[in-house]
Amino acid sequence: MRLPNVIAFWTGQSLARQFLLAGGLISIIATLIVGTFVASLIEEAVTRNSAASTALYVDSIIAPILPDMTTTEKLDESIERVLDETLSQGALGQRLISFRLWRKDGTILYANDKTLMGKKLAPSEDLKAAFSGKMVSEFNQIDPEEAEALGNQTRPLLEIYNPVLQPWSGEVVAVSEFYEVATDFERSLQSARLRAWLAVIAVIAAIFSLLSLIVFRGSRLIELQRGLLNARVGELSHLLKQNRELHSRVQKASQQTTAINERFLRRLGADLHDGPAQLIAYASLRIDSPAILGAQALRETRKAEVTSIKKSLQEAMREIRSICHDLILPEIETANFQNVILQAVQRHRERTGVPIALTMAAVEWQPSPAEKICVYRFVQETLNNGWRHAGGSGQKVLQRLEEDCVVVDVIDTGPGFDPTQIKPTSLGIAGLRERIESLGGRFNIVSNSSGTTVTMTLKICETEKT
Repeated sequence: MRLPNVIAFWTGQSLARQFLLAGGLISIIATLIVGTFVASLIEEAVTRNSAASTALYVDSIIAPILPDMTTTEKLDESIERVLDETLSQGALGQRLISFRLWRKDGTILYANDKTLMGKKLAPSEDLKAAFSGKMVSEFNQIDPEEAEALGNQTRPLLEIYNPVLQPWSGEVVAVSEFYEVATDFERSLQSARLRAWLAVIAVIAAIFSLLSLIVFRGSRLIELQRGLLNARVGELSHLLKQNRELHSRVQKASQQTTAINERFLRRLGADLHDGPAQLIAYASLRIDSPAILGAQALRETRKAEVTSIKKSLQEAMREIRSICHDLILPEIETANFQNVILQAVQRHRERTGVPIALTMAAVEWQPSPAEKICVYRFVQETLNNGWRHAGGSGQKVLQRLEEDCVVVDVIDTGPGFDPTQIKPTSLGIAGLRERIESLGGRFNIVSNSSGTTVTMTLKICETEKT
């Protein structure tokens, strides 16, 4: 596997799996290193202790037999016979395979292999260490020459170099080299090794398990928090998108509202110019007429002219009041949501004399002033449109709830019209749409030959509560 693939595989794993892989490998390596080190220490300690006890036992038996080794160049035959008998019988005879007694210059003073007695050999490193006062022991580490001299023993052997000390001075005067059958020692050593390895494995496994538990809990917590964070980021991204859309809609609505207001002011100016202004202008012209100011004007003629002027002014006042009546809203700031709808319906009934069916569902909602005005204007304008274009046929107002939204339907049973043919310059419909959408609501028209339904929807949880 190539390095980029390995890196990609590694980075694709969770923290827990990364720890499991890396920690498992490190734990195995640590187990091998620590186990080998501890086993070697145990083997060394067990070998040294076993060799020391054997050397002490052999020394306690051999030492009384040996003469003064500081002056002895060669053992007497009697001492050799005693050593032969001692080393070939009893416990020593069963435990010792080979025994040699070395002098410091490398001469073998005694050996159970008589062919070696009197020979002078180059001292080995172990022999030199023993002459320096240190007991040396090795388990199953016999060189080939020694193995051949011992008859290629297949049994486990413990090789021991034990310094022989002068009793009164403590000086090393000789070294005894012997090989002990170590069958029991081998079993004990294997048992000690096994226990050491099991202990190391158990400790490393316990540490790794504890760390794994901590890491897995931390990884699970991190994954949970990551999931929550991703969900929150998703929600925020969605809200940010909605906010951008709402901002765009509000900006567009603001621009369109400005244009609609300008058109509304132009229409209002046209209504004032074509209505009250014309009537007042007519009255003003009639005031200057000869029928009133002329000296020869008859009383009856003057009276008729004054009456005509008065009627013209009264008609102008009625039209001005009608225009003001449509511009000024009733007291809706303190009214609740349902009273706002009720006031709009009642004013339409009073003005047109058309019966309006009204159905309202109970709702606990305190809309803002802007929302109240929006609802009032919606009901007012749609009822007026139904009265003008459908003759007020089957008009009814339905207020209902859909989940967390308030829905108001204004319905008539007139001939209907094509909503796609509504001109963008239409003040009523365009004004209602922009007013509703600026509050985050929805505006919809469904019309056919059976009638027309105009619907506004305001979402309670998202509308302004100021």
